[in-house]
This record gives sequence, C-alpha cells and structure tokens, in this order.
Amino acid sequence: MEGPEVDDGDNVLNMSRLGLENLSLEQVSEDRRKETHQLLLAHNRLVVLPPSVASFSGLLLLDISSNNMAYIGEEILGLTKLKTLLAKNNRLDEFSLPKELPALRLEVLNLSGNRFEEIPSQILHMQSLKSLSFGGNRLKSIPAEIDNLISLEFLYLGGNFISSIPPELANLPYLSYLVLCDNRIQSVPPQLAQVHSLRSLSLHNNLLTYLPREILSLVQLQELSLRGNPLVVRFVRDLTYTPPTLLELAGRTVKSRGIPYSPWELPENLLRYLELASKCPNPKCGGVYFDCCVRQIKFVDFCGKYRLPLMHYLCSPECSSPCSSASHSESDSEDEAHAAARRMQKVLLG
Repeated sequence: MEGPEVDDGDNVLNMSRLGLENLSLEQVSEDRRKETHQLLLAHNRLVVLPPSVASFSGLLLLDISSNNMAYIGEEILGLTKLKTLLAKNNRLDEFSLPKELPALRLEVLNLSGNRFEEIPSQILHMQSLKSLSFGGNRLKSIPAEIDNLISLEFLYLGGNFISSIPPELANLPYLSYLVLCDNRIQSVPPQLAQVHSLRSLSLHNNLLTYLPREILSLVQLQELSLRGNPLVVRFVRDLTYTPPTLLELAGRTVKSRGIPYSPWELPENLLRYLELASKCPNPKCGGVYFDCCVRQIKFVDFCGKYRLPLMHYLCSPECSSPCSSASHSESDSEDEAHAAARRMQKVLLG
C-alpha cells in the first residue's frame, strides 16, 4: 500500500486510492497544507469529509469523487479560496450541501453521478460558477432560476429525466457549451436562439421531432448533436388547422388588401389585434394570419452541410410555397426519405 502522502507535482497532494484505513491528512505538515492548491481524495470510500480538510487554507481544487459520501459538511466552508469542487459518483442529493455554499465563490462544480432529483436552491445563487455538471442524476426539470448563474459558460445535464428546456436559459450571456443529451426533451424553445455565445449544443437521444426555425441564428454554433431523436424525414402536411374566426377573416382582408384605417376609426382592441398580423412566408401568397395557421415541417440547410427539420407556418392549407413544394416532391420518394434520414443522422459534430 502506498504511503499517506503522494505528491504529483508542485502544490498538488494526491491521496486518491489510498483506502480509508491509510488516509491520514493529519500527518501532512502545517506548511504543506498551506502550500497545497489541489487535494485529490477520490476513491477512498469516504463517508464524510475529513474535518482536517478545512486546514488546507490555500486550496483551489478539491476532488472527492467516487467515494460513498451522502452529504458534504460545513468543513468545506473554511476553504475560502476554493474554485473547483469535484464530487462525482457519490450518494449526494439536494439535501446534501451546506446552505452557505454560495459563499465559496466556486467557478467549477461537478456533481455528476449522484442522486439529485432537483438542482439545490443554493447552487442557483452561485453567480461565480462558470462550469456546472449534473450529468447522470435524477433531474426531472431545469429550474427557471438557472438564469441567476450569469457567469455560466458550460452546463452539463445529460443522462437525466428532463422533459423540457426553460426559455430562461436564453438569459445566460456567456453560455458556450450546453449538454442535454439522454433526456426526454420533446421540443426546443425558440428563445434558445438568443444565446449567441453558444458553440456546442448536444441534444442526442431525446424525443425531438423538429427544431424551431430560430435555431439558424446561432451563428457561433460549431457542434450540434441530434442523433437518436425521432426527427421527421417526411414533411407533415396540414398538422392542425382550425377554421379562422370572423374576426380573423376580417383582419386578414384589411391587412392583405391594404385597406386604410386610422386610430380614431377603430376601437383600441381592434387596433392592437391588427398589429399582431404575421406575414405568410410564401412569397406568392402575400397573405397574413393571426391566431389561425397551418404548421408544417420543412428541412433547411444548416452550415451548408446538414438539413434540419424546422417548424414552418402557412396561412392556410391551400397555401403552398415554392420551397415547400420542392420539398414535398423530394419527400415523396422513399429513397430520398431514407437519404434524408441518413443525412440527419450525420448531424453529430461533437
């Protein structure tokens, strides 16, 4: 068995895999404790954090991964310089962390491979976090308060039971890497396209059937993973269409024919309604719609290499744009449909 102190380099104290019976931080000299910047305690069958950890006053990184810890005590709060906490593969849950954890000013927090069913509220107040990992837990949702993490650049939530993406993710100004693979996500909110810093988006092995058209505005996106989703390869025609109301028919007539009106001629509620008109994307149509439209899915080239299924809106079932007509003829061929499916499976850049 190795000795209790294994030094892998300057300011690094590696005591991983020593075993609980040989792990003795008390034997480390006081000077050595002050000089240590990285303390590695993985694979030691720890049940609790050794109280002597608090004496490592200069610690920047603490690795307590792959132990048997069900909670992290307040001893960790004494590590006022700590920037990185790695606590993967333990038995931690949302009740396992001290309430004062935000006082640590952590930048990297990895809690993957634990038993969290929700993200603890104290973590949502850690505005210094740049990297947060909760992969392989039991999360069912992403709280809207995630947008409190204003410094976040890397968010890993793969391997959970998440069913939806909150639009509040769009409020993270520096988010560059978002991993949501191996969940139960059925749709992507169009607001996600507002994360202009996003470079990598992993959505493979979910329940996606289409992507919002706005996703094309992610000009910084370099990696996109969509494999293992039921993304459609044939176009869905006339998914839903409820006949327009008399109000909408009148509004369409006014807007499409350019009938002039002035603010003093119409009630205020009708003026607001007319301002909500959306133009039909078919250039040969020239029509508009308000609440009633036809949803279709069409494939659009992305980055010149891949074809993504995006939601497409038309003003009526009879309205067929040249783009959708060409796409229909392509999807009418089974060979082309299979070819499209193969192309979709290649949307894996990371």
